[in-house]
Parts: sequence; C-alpha cells; structure tokens
Amino acid sequence: MTIKQLSVFLENKTGRINDVVRTLGQNGINMHAFSMAETTDFGILRLIVSDVDKAVEVLRAQNFAVMSTEVICLSCDNTPGSLAVILESLAEEKIFIEYMYAFAQNDKAHVVIKPNDLKACLAVLDAKGCTVLKKGDL
Repeated sequence: MTIKQLSVFLENKTGRINDVVRTLGQNGINMHAFSMAETTDFGILRLIVSDVDKAVEVLRAQNFAVMSTEVICLSCDNTPGSLAVILESLAEEKIFIEYMYAFAQNDKAHVVIKPNDLKACLAVLDAKGCTVLKKGDL
C-alpha cells in the first residue's frame, strides 16, 4: 500500500515555508509528516497531508509548484536497530532508497521511504512481515 506525498518547491526566502503551512491550515488540511531539503537556490518541502487533492488545489491557487508522488510509510519498533534490519532486507534485494524521513510516536517509529521500485519494495516488506501504513493509519 502506498500513500501520496506532496513535494512543494520553494525559493529560499524568509517566510515561504510559513506561507505553505498557513495556506494548508486556513483550508483545514492537517500535516501528518514533513521534511525540508534545500539547495542554494530553492528548497523542497515534502509533506504527508490529510487531503492531498485539496492541498494540491489550494497550493497551486497560491502559485506554489506542487507535485504528488507515491511513497511507502512503514512502522517499526522505536528501538535501536529496528530500522537497520528493515533497510538491510531492502538492500539485499537491491532496492535503492532515493530518500526517507521518519517520525516517532511513543514505542513506534513511522518511516516514509521513496524507493526506486515501489512494487518490489512492498513485496520485500510484506515477505518480512513489516507493517506498511495506509493513509487512514496516520
């Protein structure tokens, strides 16, 4: 099961991240997870939100460049080494992780990954008994 992630491209300018989160908040869209990456000229804000279609609509209406991407969100124990076991299983099957970010909730860690092969990644995670989250789980 995959979930949709938004990528918002932002110029490196004070207040641009706030413009995005204010727009989402004013439209009743909750952010479940996010990650910010930057280069010298622009940043990429990656978001998991409560309503992807509405978020795309309201952000584009405010002239933000927005893209939707399928990603996988898995859950593992929030203990040392738990993620390493999962990543080793993926590496053994030659699945490359383009990027990932994580957030913890008590005894569980939720990890968003963008693999080079979604289908193969899901198959490995399923074979290893990993918990893959769907949109409603967040």
